[in-house]
Amino acid sequence: MRNKLLLFAVLILILLNVPNGKTLFAEEADPDFIVDIYNPSEAFNGTTLVTDNYSAKSPRVIEVDMNGKIVWEYILPPDLRRYTNPGFDIELLPNNNILIALPRKGVYEISRSGKILWSYLDPKISHDVDRLPNGNTLLVWGGEDEKSDAQVKEIDPRGAVVWRWYAKDHFDTPVYSDIYSNGWTHANAATRLPNGNTLISLRNFNIVVEVDPDGMVKKTIGEGVFHHQHDPETLTNGNLLVANHGRPQGALEIEPESGRTVWKFEVTKSNAWPVRDANRLPNGNTLITGTNRVIEVSPKGEIVWQLKSRAVFSDKNEAKTRGFYKAIRIE
Repeated sequence: MRNKLLLFAVLILILLNVPNGKTLFAEEADPDFIVDIYNPSEAFNGTTLVTDNYSAKSPRVIEVDMNGKIVWEYILPPDLRRYTNPGFDIELLPNNNILIALPRKGVYEISRSGKILWSYLDPKISHDVDRLPNGNTLLVWGGEDEKSDAQVKEIDPRGAVVWRWYAKDHFDTPVYSDIYSNGWTHANAATRLPNGNTLISLRNFNIVVEVDPDGMVKKTIGEGVFHHQHDPETLTNGNLLVANHGRPQGALEIEPESGRTVWKFEVTKSNAWPVRDANRLPNGNTLITGTNRVIEVSPKGEIVWQLKSRAVFSDKNEAKTRGFYKAIRIE
């Protein structure tokens, strides 16, 4: 019996410690955050995958259940831990692997056991990475982009660039030409649409553009409405949902053609600033990610679930580069 217990203990230690970062499979509570709001009858049940950059010594990707218990985590290896700003993005792939964008370093696909299966190294990566249905990967560069840079690139599985988009070909004119704030455009998201066009968020310009495969701008969306928007998402009703980083701060749903706001949720508490991500859930609720919390909001504006960090940053500039960045609800 004693030998069986010792063997079991060794197996647990093996599971909890993986050479390329730490991967956790057993549920455990985390003292750094709590779920202090949970309405089971209104919330969309599942687990939530979150990038957590509160500790500079151990930035990680965590998966929590509805009660805030960790069911899986991956702590970045020591040589990658400084590459989390700006835009520590994740995507859950159909094969259950995790795609991670490490700004100014590259993109990594990891298995649930913590093994790096694929990577693409490029110091001009930030904010957003998407795996496309054809196996290619869409990358964004807006951390400190210059006019000479491609703000969006598509690479094949071997790392060859098969498509680029340059903002300079369309926006190097007044009023855009003289803008600069942590980059020229500070592009922070790109999404390939079903029609083959690409939706690109240009944060510093306060607009989202839709460009065709030839790179031509077909639509400009959100002018006069968005303010430092993040993570635009096209909804099934054709509207556009964004996390509005500025004023009003929160989530906005607009009609692309008219620019009319049809739904919004404003985050008023300063310690939840900035809002970085908004996703519409299958039950109509919206998952919104801020620096120190992830909330699920009903269409009526009721918070039905909240994952909240206990960390407090006295320096507002530090808060901008730390905390939660992206969250995904998994059914």
